[in-house]
Amino acid sequence: MYHRLPVNQPVAFLTMDDGQTQLSDAIPLMRAAHIPFTMFLIAPVAARNPGFFRGMEAAGGVIEDHTITHPEMKGKSYQFQHREVCDARTSLEHTFGKTMTFFRPPYGDYDTTTLRAVHDCGLRAAFDWSETVNNGVVYYQTSTHRIQPGDIILMHFRPAFLADVTAALTAIHNSGLTPALLENYVSFQP
Repeated sequence: MYHRLPVNQPVAFLTMDDGQTQLSDAIPLMRAAHIPFTMFLIAPVAARNPGFFRGMEAAGGVIEDHTITHPEMKGKSYQFQHREVCDARTSLEHTFGKTMTFFRPPYGDYDTTTLRAVHDCGLRAAFDWSETVNNGVVYYQTSTHRIQPGDIILMHFRPAFLADVTAALTAIHNSGLTPALLENYVSFQP
């Protein structure tokens, strides 16, 4: 489970969860920002409006797995967790015609059973986060109060999406970093 990636370049990673709020201004904003980002989507939410998320993909985004029902995972049975992860992967792959490789547990709530289910479902890595953004404010998880190279920044598809993207990009820029794509910095073992 990654909350920060070991990197040698001055990069940070912008990630967006869930998908419920799909603002008409989001796609033009991300197109204009011209940055890579990763979307961890709830499969049925994404399936209700795939055109929006395809537009976000075209603007620089990559779609990844965030379960079927967005439950707390920790402490649940292997069968429950396996179904949440695998069924979401299958649904997202069917909807978007691309292979999912990454997973983020809802609420950052996971245990060893979650990680086993992620592996058994064929996903290659799971992610937590280093900072969160909500209502246009960056919340730091450490006393540093600065985004560090390799940090993973979490925001959501919410009504304050535009303010959140602006706050995240400002914090990344003020730290002397550049947004990068998770998949370009995660090493996979054969």
